[in-house]
Amino acid sequence: MVHISIREVSKRFGRQTVLDRVSLEIEAGELFFLLGPSGCGKTTLLRAIAGFEPVRQGSIRLEGVELSRPGWTLPP
Repeated sequence: MVHISIREVSKRFGRQTVLDRVSLEIEAGELFFLLGPSGCGKTTLLRAIAGFEPVRQGSIRLEGVELSRPGWTLPP
């Protein structure tokens, strides 16, 4: 069963694209690591999952419940 589903998520800060159509699925009980260089969007993606950053495009779901989509974010 998919625990977290991230589909085509994009986020910009001004002219800077930080997340560009990121998609991934994390199964319940699965270990997941988010690695990359400084400034590549790791923290922004985690903040979007937690509800602290709205997404410009795409959706984030937790066990089928929508957490974020363009124009709407479930508050933390």
